[in-house]
Amino acid sequence: MKKLSELEKDTEGVISTVNGDARFVSRITSIGLTPGCTVTVIKNEKNRPVLVYSRDTMIALNRLECDQIEVEV
Repeated sequence: MKKLSELEKDTEGVISTVNGDARFVSRITSIGLTPGCTVTVIKNEKNRPVLVYSRDTMIALNRLECDQIEVEV
């Protein structure tokens, strides 16, 4: 398993775990990033937010958030 922030551009993975406090987990799952959900990394440039595509939606996440989401590639 890898952290979402470690995936390269155009890489697809399935979310396995969302770690963090209850507020963070609630916010992330409410935007559709739940365990079992497929995500594709659109942009992952150093020191910039990570842009992912999931469930017909583009989502920008900061690096700290991506470090708490584990993905199976």
